[in-house]
Formats: sequence, C-alpha cells, structure tokens
Amino acid sequence: MNRIDRLTGTILLLQSHRAITAEQIASHWEISLRTVYRDLAALTEAGVPLWFCPNHKGYRLMDGFHLPPVQFTDQEATALFVAGAVTNTIADTSLQQAHASALLKIREYC
Repeated sequence: MNRIDRLTGTILLLQSHRAITAEQIASHWEISLRTVYRDLAALTEAGVPLWFCPNHKGYRLMDGFHLPPVQFTDQEATALFVAGAVTNTIADTSLQQAHASALLKIREYC
C-alpha cells in the first residue's frame, strides 16, 4: 500500500472511532509505531484537525471533520449496484459482506 492510501485510510479509521491508539493504527496497517507517528504528523501538517485524547488514550479528529464524500454520477452508481448483484451471486460470504458495507456508504452519499 502506498503512503497516500494509508494516510487516507488512517483518516477513515479516525472517523470511525471515538479515539484510536497509535498501537491500534500500527496493527491495522501492519507498520511500526514510528511510521504511525510520522503519518499523524503528516496529516496534521496537511491541515487535518487531529488531537490526542488523554481520557481515551488515543487520537481523534476534531468533532465535525469528515472527508468529503466521493461523488458518483447516476450511471457510475448504477454500474456499481449491477456489479454488486453479480458479486452476490458468485462470491463468498466475506466478499458479499464487504460489498454490502460498500453499498451502504454509496447510498449514504448518493
């Protein structure tokens, strides 16, 4: 995984947790703690409102901060739903669950 994908993914991790420790982030990405601290510093330098929450012993985003949603055209969203229907008929349970989760995200923003 390249660094940009990991940094974006880290923001999504932070959005999905009230607070998350550096150790949890390192475990999630299978990287060192030092790399986590460099990534968190890079996010802060890029303007991501990140802070350490001593009560939860973890990092969190400032309330109200979210990445802007991905914008799909109607045709793109339809293509994803059709591809998902095929996935549900031929894929295993883990892929079907990942597909369902992705569709919920798409429905939330489209």
